[in-house]
Amino acid sequence: MPAFPNPFQGNVERKMTKEELIQAIRLNIAGELEAIYVYDAHVQATTNEIAKKVISDIRDEEKAHVGELMKLLHLLDPEEARLFASGEEEVNEMLKDLGISNPSDDLAQPSSPKTVGSLIK
Repeated sequence: MPAFPNPFQGNVERKMTKEELIQAIRLNIAGELEAIYVYDAHVQATTNEIAKKVISDIRDEEKAHVGELMKLLHLLDPEEARLFASGEEEVNEMLKDLGISNPSDDLAQPSSPKTVGSLIK
């Protein structure tokens, strides 16, 4: 149950340290990702076109919030930014090894459904 009636609910007695702020930003990112998941589930669960349009727009705004928070996190913690970039580079190397130059083209193609039999070799 939200505690909105309490005007002091969000007040803190001290300022956060840089490390606490970094942790708070990570928690904010997790909250935005959860909101994206929930909004997307609502879009998939309705046939009402007005609701789909409005909820999709809200979902996409949450995605922009993730980008804003990630940029802030990278500014606050350059080492974490370096590690994220390292992970991206690892995937780029895997794509290169697979001969994939434009992954969005390959990912957009639906693959044939997997069955138990098709997984046994």
